[in-house]
Amino acid sequence: MTWQEDAGRDLVRSFGERMAMFVRGEGSHLWDADGKRYLDFLAGIAVDSLGHAHPVFVAALANQAATLAHVSNYFATPPQLELAARLKRLAGTGESGRVYFGNSGAEANEAAFKLARLHGGAERPRILALKDAFHGRTMGTLALTGKPWMQEPFLPMTPGVEFIASTAEALEAAIDERVAALFVEPVKGEAGVIDLPPGYLAAAREITARHGALLIVDEIQTGAGRTGEWFAFQHAGITPDAITVAKGIGGGFPIGALITFGAASDLFYPGTHGSTFGGNALGTAVAGAVLGEIERADLVRNAAERGEQLRAAILEIDSALVGDVRGRGLLLGVGLTHPVAKAVVAAAQQHGLVINAPNDETIRLVPALTIGDVEIDEFIELFAASLRTVEDALLLETPTEVHA
Repeated sequence: MTWQEDAGRDLVRSFGERMAMFVRGEGSHLWDADGKRYLDFLAGIAVDSLGHAHPVFVAALANQAATLAHVSNYFATPPQLELAARLKRLAGTGESGRVYFGNSGAEANEAAFKLARLHGGAERPRILALKDAFHGRTMGTLALTGKPWMQEPFLPMTPGVEFIASTAEALEAAIDERVAALFVEPVKGEAGVIDLPPGYLAAAREITARHGALLIVDEIQTGAGRTGEWFAFQHAGITPDAITVAKGIGGGFPIGALITFGAASDLFYPGTHGSTFGGNALGTAVAGAVLGEIERADLVRNAAERGEQLRAAILEIDSALVGDVRGRGLLLGVGLTHPVAKAVVAAAQQHGLVINAPNDETIRLVPALTIGDVEIDEFIELFAASLRTVEDALLLETPTEVHA
């Protein structure tokens, strides 16, 4: 029996068919069960900030596992407190900030949802989110996710959430004194790496503050240096009321967090939220080591510089399929001129390249923050070959359409 048959029999079908069986990783490369080598430009969907099997990650995991893994949140541990202080410093919360730890981005957004409810109470039952946003798949975070097709099988949703267009004008028209919070992704990764309009976050900060609503920024995909700042809201020079983080802060270990600013830090009180495993010593030690290495190696700057290098190199590829390149830092979306993204992903896998298609017209690139010239050159070679494979297939059917 093959591994595909095992997966089809034993795993829940919500993820669809697995594309490969990976057995080893090192740096920006993966190896499958047949020994084939791949360049990984997905990094676990913006998770593996340091790449695979980084010595800092491995040492932190082994050392903490040999010392203390978990004691419950009735008690504190040194790595938990150290990570909370580090996240507050990197986010710029000041002394008033606080951190809640969970195990994933969805858990972080669940905590943020509760934060909004605590702020709003009965007088502010409305919560605003953006159309086509993605905040998670739990019942609470799905209610915040502006994708009706995802919500439809699970209706009715948690009430009170309304979706608006990603413009300051739409926010101004929708908000009133009954709105508790606005949830925002700085870059809509799952929608196809879609940037917010210029000036949107600054406008949203002013409008929400004027109406007494919280501004909650979902940094799960954009945080940990990925966009060329520690957190994407810092590009706009604003101070939100809360941000949610996960993915890249753990470098491959499951961890998420809600980070609060100012008065929002005092909304939770004992008994209002919790998690058995959230903030465990093992996870916080690894995340602290990962963030420490990102700082030490100046990988935030590397993300900014390599992102521009990668963007320019993609736009130089001679391909009728490449339209535009969106996003910031090492969160990039290649807009295609034809809805063939899934075919490009399949061709890339054949060529030994791991990428992702969040929709039919976009290729998402979220490599490790450690990439350099060697990885970018290899990517361009493999990506160009993948595009040619798809172009050749299209030319057999609709050559005039491809080169129109």
